[in-house]
Formats: sequence, C-alpha cells, structure tokens
Amino acid sequence: MPEETVEALLRELSPRLVSALVRRHGGFDVCEDAAQEALLAAALSWPRDGLPASPMGWLMTVASRRLVEMWRNDAARRRREKRFVPHAVRQDADGSPASEADDTLPLLFLCCHPALTATSQVALTLRALGGLTTAEIARALLVPESTVGQRISRAKARIKAAGAEFREPTDTEREERLPAVLETLYLVFTEGHTASSGQSVNRVEFSGEAIRLTRQLHARLPREGEVAGLLALMLLTDARRLARTDANHDLVPLAEQDRRLWDASAIAEGRRILVGALAAAELGKFQLQAAIAAVHDEASRVEETDWPQILALYDLHTRVAPGPMVTLNRIVAVAAVHGAATALTQLGEAVPDPALAGHHRVDVVRAHLLELLGDLDGASRHYERAARSTLSLPEQRYLRRRADVEPPTAP
Repeated sequence: MPEETVEALLRELSPRLVSALVRRHGGFDVCEDAAQEALLAAALSWPRDGLPASPMGWLMTVASRRLVEMWRNDAARRRREKRFVPHAVRQDADGSPASEADDTLPLLFLCCHPALTATSQVALTLRALGGLTTAEIARALLVPESTVGQRISRAKARIKAAGAEFREPTDTEREERLPAVLETLYLVFTEGHTASSGQSVNRVEFSGEAIRLTRQLHARLPREGEVAGLLALMLLTDARRLARTDANHDLVPLAEQDRRLWDASAIAEGRRILVGALAAAELGKFQLQAAIAAVHDEASRVEETDWPQILALYDLHTRVAPGPMVTLNRIVAVAAVHGAATALTQLGEAVPDPALAGHHRVDVVRAHLLELLGDLDGASRHYERAARSTLSLPEQRYLRRRADVEPPTAP
C-alpha cells in the first residue's frame, strides 16, 4: 500500500485513537504516548504488510499492549494494573475493539484545561487531535520548534498533576475553555486549507476534521456567535478549495481562480450561518473573518470585489481583535482602495512587530505592492526571498514564477 495512503488514514484515525484510549484508561499523558507509538508502528508495517482487517482495532490493540508494558514498568501502579489488563485488550467478536463513541470533543476540552496556558492548550490539542507534528505546530504558531516541544511536555505533566478527568465539560468549563478550543480548531483548519509544508496546497484531512468538529460544537452550542462564525468562515473558505490548484497541483491565488469551481452550496450555508450569528450574538473576530470571506465569495469576477467594504471590515477587526496577519491582510485591502504607495508606507510601520519577523508573508505583500508601483526588480527580489522562506513546495513554485514578474494583477 502506498505510504501516502497510509499516512492519510493515520491522520484520520489519530485523534480518535487518542480519544478512545483516554476514555477507556484515563491518563492522557501515557495514552497519547502509547497512541504515537502505535501510529509509528502502523506507518512502518502497513505499507509493507497491507492494511489489517480493522485498522482501528489494530491500533487499539498495539497501543493498549504498550500501555500494559508501561504500567508494568511502574511499580507504583501495580494495583491499578490488575484492573487495567483484562480491560485493555477487550475486543468484539470480529477482533476489533469494542465500539467507542466519538469522544473527540470531550478530549478537545480536556486539552484546553485551565491549568494550561493558552499557547500550551493550542499546541497540545493540535498534537493530540489535529495530528500535526511539532514542526508543523511551530510554523502555525510562529514560534521555534523547541518551544512547542517544551509546551507539549509541560502541558501533559500539568494535566496529570491537576487530576483532570475525561468527561463532558460543565457549562462553566465550556465557557472558560471555548476561546482556546475555537483557536485550536481554526489553526487545524488553516493548516489543512493552506499546508505550511510539503507537496500539497491542501490537507483535506485536517480541514475536514476541523469542519466536522466545529459542526459538532455548533450543534451543541447553537447560540454561541463565535462558534457559528468559525463554522461559517471554514465553509466560506473551503468552498474555494477546488479552484486553488491547477491541473499540475500548483497554487492558484484568489484573483486568478475559476470561480465557477467554487462550491455554491457551501457558500450559501456559510452565509446563512453567518447572518444568523451577526443578528443574534456579540461581534467577534471569527464572525468578522467570515464576513470578509463572504464579500470575496459574493464577487462573480475579481473586478467586482467590494474592496471598500473589505477594508471597513478589517478596520473593525483591528479594533476588535488585532493581530499580525490581520495587519498584513488589511494592508492588501488598503492598496486596493487607496493605492500601493499608501499601503507600502503602512507596511513599513507594521514590520517592526516581532510576530512578523522572518515571516514570508511580509515579503509577499511587499513584492505585490512594489509590483503595483512598477518596481519590478524590487518585486522580484522579495518574491524570491519569500520563496526561500516557505516550506510549502507549491507556494515556492508559485512565488518563483512571480519572481519572474508578470504584469500586475488585482490583489
């Protein structure tokens, strides 16, 4: 079996494996470690030996046996081991583990335990439920890889020390942890929609899982405006997925996409959810981002894009929830409304922000503005710099094509 197929399946099964293990046995730290070892064993054996009859059953068995070994090596847990061993290998008649409920949402709230810092909550959940590697999380959070590794290790230790239980959160717990949960789902979706590294523009396994989890959360919390806003944002953004790559799997930017390929049903659903949220809930950043996506989606041609409305929404976003990527995206809108010279001045004022240091998007935006101003040599240099800074191969190819400097296009 091709390694790519195995990898995609393991990405899908990873969060469900961790959830099932924690639900049965408790001990998030050891269960996550055992799950990672089982996934590694599968990645080595399945391409060679083929898929087992029950992939999830295979993973549960291997992970459970690893848990038994870990517990046997810990003398302080011998009494608990006696209760654990018979239960750990419990299977149905067909050899697969006893059926489990989908426990990913309770696990999501467990990972966002208040004993953890917000950044540790996000990093741990991306690892446990999103299936991202430490390096991928580091790129998503714009921090060094070593920092993410430390956060994950400390987060596991703190959850253990806090005695956190795997169960449905109370109403109070939901309210306290919801912002971190939403941020995590957003980052998982973003990594799926625009992969930070590798051969593909999209990682549908990530974006699809993020949408699935957010749908579940919206069904449980239908009056939470930011939950609805996040779901609308995902649908409105994912609606463009088929148009984001060409026949060679190369990146196609928004301005050049064939809008006939956009998913009209996803756009309609996203707009419906957004309108309901805007009418009934306090305004938040995900609703604003969804509103910006909706304005883009409403334009049947790029020339019809309502840039003044988009700039007004970014201005509001800057007041409600400022951030480095909001700043860069707003500057692109400024160029469309007030001209590239004004936008370039604002970019120079924004660059000192430490969160933007070394980020390739700064060079992309600068190159775009220089191109609009007719400085083709400057644009070429910054497109090339951006290409060297991104680990996404499709984006590298696109930026190097832009480094040859084609005639300016609308943003």
